[in-house]
Amino acid sequence: MELDLGIAKINKYAVGESGDSIEIMERPRGGISIVMADGQGSGPNARRISRLVVGKAVALIGEGTRDGAVARAVHDYLYAVRGGKVSATLAILSVDLDTRTLVVSRNGNNAVFIRQQGTTFPLPGGMDSIGVHRRMRPRIDEFPLEEGLLAVVVTDGIVHAGRRRGNPNSEEKILETISKYEGERSQVLADELLYEAMLLDQNRPCDDMTVTVLQLRPHREGELIRRMGVSFPFR
Repeated sequence: MELDLGIAKINKYAVGESGDSIEIMERPRGGISIVMADGQGSGPNARRISRLVVGKAVALIGEGTRDGAVARAVHDYLYAVRGGKVSATLAILSVDLDTRTLVVSRNGNNAVFIRQQGTTFPLPGGMDSIGVHRRMRPRIDEFPLEEGLLAVVVTDGIVHAGRRRGNPNSEEKILETISKYEGERSQVLADELLYEAMLLDQNRPCDDMTVTVLQLRPHREGELIRRMGVSFPFR
């Protein structure tokens, strides 16, 4: 099998820094993890919060900590350093080659969509955001690794797109797009989900937007070459 990953993100309109942060790392026992965090608010303060969260999570995963324990530890850390006064959403998407499963751990209002054995469906809502309540636990869903498995994770900027314009996004619209682009590479689907959300906000995103698409595809016979690409426009 081949892991195919696509990520697309954009800042809130007229805000120089995104409050959404995302990192990709190899797991110590095989596989990769994608860590997504959305800091409270927008701009530089939200960016600092999300970077703090992502950095701590990546360090713990690199030490071999299981994803559920990572989420709890990151919550405790944010709660301690910010005194329970700021929150963040956290999603960890892991292809774990040790357990041969896809593990989805999350806190907050990130939306997750799964395609398994030809059926696409949204996962039930996550738990509370991290950083505010003294006690917190993540929602964890696990799926066996198999060809055709797909996971889409979007931050609330995608979910809430169009609300201020009277034409809100919805699970049904997102599911329709996922179905429409079945068979395409992950980056194509990630770009399309982002573009559609931007159109709902009339190309002036009302919040930071991030889309992550991960799918397992058949692998062509030959050398096991790993590739990673980045497109990062800036001024």
